[in-house]
Amino acid sequence: MDTNASDPLDSLPDAVAAQAFRRLVRHLRHRHDAQNLELMGLAGFCRNCLADWINESGAGFDKATAREVIHGLPAADWKERYQTEATPEQLARMAESMKRNAAAE
Repeated sequence: MDTNASDPLDSLPDAVAAQAFRRLVRHLRHRHDAQNLELMGLAGFCRNCLADWINESGAGFDKATAREVIHGLPAADWKERYQTEATPEQLARMAESMKRNAAAE
């Protein structure tokens, strides 16, 4: 992702950014109704992306552990409990949204 040295986000103390990140993750853990597919369709990222991002930032987890950190339980358990069947419309929105991510990476 492109970073700009003059971006005020980069001036946040790491502790503040970390606290906000943890709040976001806990909010997503609470909002199981916000499906990963819907997040992808709207914003181009989901819980699994957050798991990938913590690893890219140096967490050093394997993929399953990183996803468990974000989901709050093993990803397979989360999927079994909370994930619903994708509709063709959701898949189309996700595909269109993902095209927009290329410019941000």
